[in-house]
Amino acid sequence: MIKLTKKITPTESAYLEVSQDENIKILYMNLDMRIRSRQRAVLEDGQEVGLFLERGSLIRGGDILINDASEKVKVLAADECVSTVYSDDALMLAKAAYHLGNRHVPLQIEQGWLRYQHDHVLDDMIQRMGLRIEVSHAPFEPEAGAYQQQGQHTHSHDHSHEREESHNHAH
Repeated sequence: MIKLTKKITPTESAYLEVSQDENIKILYMNLDMRIRSRQRAVLEDGQEVGLFLERGSLIRGGDILINDASEKVKVLAADECVSTVYSDDALMLAKAAYHLGNRHVPLQIEQGWLRYQHDHVLDDMIQRMGLRIEVSHAPFEPEAGAYQQQGQHTHSHDHSHEREESHNHAH
């Protein structure tokens, strides 16, 4: 098993050099996996890895995990069941984001759409607002949050009893 102990993000100066390595391995992780800093996982090629990162580390799609032996693994956001809200009306999308945010729902916010982990109760709320939702399997890369920075404490709350949600308290 490959033990990975450090994360390099696309904003760090060493990223470009590390990401150009043709021997870099790929690890697909959904959001629930990317909020855990200690776990076992399986690479795209079937090899097992163990993550032993600094507690509270949030792994983003595109981050590279390494160890002292110079083994490198690039993390990509895995497809997961998501609900995507579409609208050309920016005000309606802002209202939807407000209501979802009030429920501490991690959101991916893009031009013309919002995405969250699928939840039929939330889908019903958004549809009652008159917005169109598409349920699919797609990568999910939510906003990290205004207060969340590398190394800050994060933990999970389960408000819907259907999935874990990432949530942050600034210290």
